[in-house]
Amino acid sequence: MPEDRYSTERLLAIRKLTRSVAEVLRGQMKEYLSTLAPLLRPQIALGGYLVGTTKDPVRGADQAYKELESLYDTVARSKPYDLTQELKPPLDLVSSALDMTVMEYSYTVNTQRQSKNVVVSKPLRWALTYTGFAPAKLAELLANRSRDPNELQSFVIHYLVMHLVMTRQAGVRAMLEALHFPIITDRSPLFGELPITCISCAVSTERLPDDVIIESTEVSGMDAFEEVVSVDDIAALRDPLRERLVEIVKASGAALSG
Repeated sequence: MPEDRYSTERLLAIRKLTRSVAEVLRGQMKEYLSTLAPLLRPQIALGGYLVGTTKDPVRGADQAYKELESLYDTVARSKPYDLTQELKPPLDLVSSALDMTVMEYSYTVNTQRQSKNVVVSKPLRWALTYTGFAPAKLAELLANRSRDPNELQSFVIHYLVMHLVMTRQAGVRAMLEALHFPIITDRSPLFGELPITCISCAVSTERLPDDVIIESTEVSGMDAFEEVVSVDDIAALRDPLRERLVEIVKASGAALSG
């Protein structure tokens, strides 16, 4: 890599590029979610196990609730939650509207001059949560020693229901992957075994070298840094459907024009 790749001028340019790309992709993903929202409602999976849901039977709801119970027992009883409350239906979900939040993680920067902790954001990976239950709010709640156990339980349940619903909607996941937005399950040391449903992207981002991060945080005065977009990934984007159809055409012996 040329040394001037990370000059101040180059860093500002690639940051601007990253934010422009992130803005376009986030806007596109929000449009997709707006269309798909009815397919991601908790009622689709859990039916009558939710407060305010009609008694009409939902196929697979009993099995879905058993899966939720198993997930809850694994997550809620472990650190950092240590919840003693049981999971009792019907569950009262205060929100079923969808929200996207940029994922962040803690990183220790080490150089010959210094070492410090920095919060690094991944502009092309978003936590998919129900509105009001963003990871930052969960982190604040966990840091509060006088937190309300019922509120913490509500956070755990909302995350687990999101995970359950998306896991059971294979068609939605396949559709989003074809649109270059694969759904993945992430976990964070801060949140223990809690599964975090994330929207990723065929275009990745990368963390720059530690000395660049140190210099950037010193200039900004904040211990925060944003990963930058991989231009090579943009150049390598492919359309899976087109490639599959091209293979079929080639296998048939027909010629492709253009």
